[in-house]
Amino acid sequence: MTNLRVLLVDDEPLARKLLRTCLGSIPNIEILGECGNGRDAVRAVMELDPDLIFLDIQMPGMNGFDVIKALQSDAMPMVIFSTAYEQYALHAFDVHAVDYLLKPLDEERLLLAVDRARARLATQAQESKQPLLSAIEEIAEKIHAREVTEGTLSTTSDIKKLAIKDSDTIMMVQEKDIDWVDAAGDYMCIHVNGTTHIMRCTLKVLLAKLDSTIFKQIHRSTIVNLEKIEQVKSHTKGEYFLYLDCGEQLKVSRNFRDEIKSFIANTN
Repeated sequence: MTNLRVLLVDDEPLARKLLRTCLGSIPNIEILGECGNGRDAVRAVMELDPDLIFLDIQMPGMNGFDVIKALQSDAMPMVIFSTAYEQYALHAFDVHAVDYLLKPLDEERLLLAVDRARARLATQAQESKQPLLSAIEEIAEKIHAREVTEGTLSTTSDIKKLAIKDSDTIMMVQEKDIDWVDAAGDYMCIHVNGTTHIMRCTLKVLLAKLDSTIFKQIHRSTIVNLEKIEQVKSHTKGEYFLYLDCGEQLKVSRNFRDEIKSFIANTN
């Protein structure tokens, strides 16, 4: 029997607990972790590389469709959507998901969905990936028809600010206040004084807009404000760990360690 490595994503703790309990009675299921929001789900998929995600559609911030859209095609796992609303379940079929589950959870229906996932994994059906990404673009446009670009950098040379759209509000964030940024596909999680703002753009685009003298990429999905670094510790594998004044610890991958070496040298 094919083993399935799964990730549970739902903003309701009780829903995750029920799903975990039901999956516990099904053999050859390895639960890698749980996420309570879309941003954490994108990050967990990139880090854990699950075969399958049980993904709630209606979540605050990034909904289930947004999560799929934010993922890179080569990191796309199989998806079983869950929802309390049947109209969203129809969208799940539109995007070629393995299956969908209507809440409240039915154990027989869950077992059928898992069996479908095993069959798809066993045959390595590639249609579960790119068609999902293509269709999600169309659905996301319908759901977010009124959405505008989430942020642009101020053109005023002496005021370095980032404009981040949140619903009907635009937050003006000063660059110097940004602690660090982590990427989740086409979404940037911008951490500022203990608050996380979500901005829709790529890491490459955002990095080009930020002040290159203080903002450096230290990982394929991480940017740090050098002025926020309090400690730098080396690792045996040639990596570094950065300790920021906000209490965050970040890892510098070997591909970007020269940036930190240069930073250390210039501060001596």
